[in-house]
This record gives sequence, structure tokens and C-alpha cells, in this order.
Amino acid sequence: MRVAPIAALLLPLMSLPVVAEEVREPASEVARKSPAEARADTLDSLFARLHRVKSEDEARLAEQAIWQLWMSSDSPTAELLLKQAAAAMNKAEFDAALAILDRLVAVHPDFAEAWNKRATLYFMMGRYDDSLADIDKVLDLEPRHFGALSGRGMILRKEGKFSEALEAFRDALAVNPSMGSVRDAVQELEKLEQPI
Repeated sequence: MRVAPIAALLLPLMSLPVVAEEVREPASEVARKSPAEARADTLDSLFARLHRVKSEDEARLAEQAIWQLWMSSDSPTAELLLKQAAAAMNKAEFDAALAILDRLVAVHPDFAEAWNKRATLYFMMGRYDDSLADIDKVLDLEPRHFGALSGRGMILRKEGKFSEALEAFRDALAVNPSMGSVRDAVQELEKLEQPI
């Protein structure tokens, strides 16, 4: 079982009293849950927390914990491959990253963050249709994936589909209201929609 990484992710949040109350459960309940169930419950608490934060620091901590949980898997191999793909992407070794991610989504098709990472890679490669297809898969697996929603908005804005981009950005903000750059994009696109 991989419960320890989840506990490690929550340690920074325990300094926030409200978050600590939200994620604490009786030990017997936690012991009965699979790692995936424990992650899902923790994600639910963190998403609820994003709508009640009182500071940017609290929002940032909750958002970082969500990303870390998204990047975790029941398979250590899947996590390792995701890290290798990210490292290849950082070095602009796109073909190597794509080979890793293609294999990863084939073997672990329910790992939403693998699809999201490949969507990001496709975006970096200018393959917007492929990126949008992978974003759809991410959102099928995790409808609250604000990274994928904002990525959809970025692509649609690049393609000049401003109304659709605005809708995607608003969807991202509905899930994570603390995304400043997405809020800015919404304001910019709303101005474009206003009659002159």
C-alpha cells in the first residue's frame, strides 16, 4: 500500500487548522481505504478548501497538494515514467517524452496526469488537436482538472475561438478560483465580447 506519500503531502497542510480538520479521519477508516480511495477523499477535501481559502498562501498550498496527488499513482513505475517524461520535456527532448507518455497511457489508461502531461507535450509541439483530444480524456477521468481546463482555454484562444476559450477559462476558475492568470484571461476575453 502507498498511504505514506499521501500523509507526506498533507504535512504542510496540517499547519492550516481548517484543512487539518477536513482531511483527518479515524485511523480505522483510513486503514480500510485503498490508496486510490484515500487520494480521492483527500482531493475532495482540497477542492472544497480551494473555495474557502483566506489567503494566497493557503490557496497555493492546497493547489500544490492537489498537483502532487494527481501525479501519484498506485504504480511506482507509472510515477517514475511520468517524472522521466517531464525531465525529457524540460530538455526539449520531445520525441523521447512522447515515446514514454505513449507507453504510459497505454499501460495505465486511468492515470489522468499521464494524459495531461501528454496534452502539455502536444501543446509544446504545436499539435493542438492532439492536445485537445488528450485534454478531453483528462477531463473524463478528472473533471476538476483545472490545469487541463486552462490548457483547453489557451489552445482555443490561440486558435481564435474566443467564446469557447472564455468558457474553458471560466470552467477552470469555477474549480479553482485562485488562478490569477486564468482570471486575467477571462477579463481580457470578456472585453473582446463587449460591443464597441
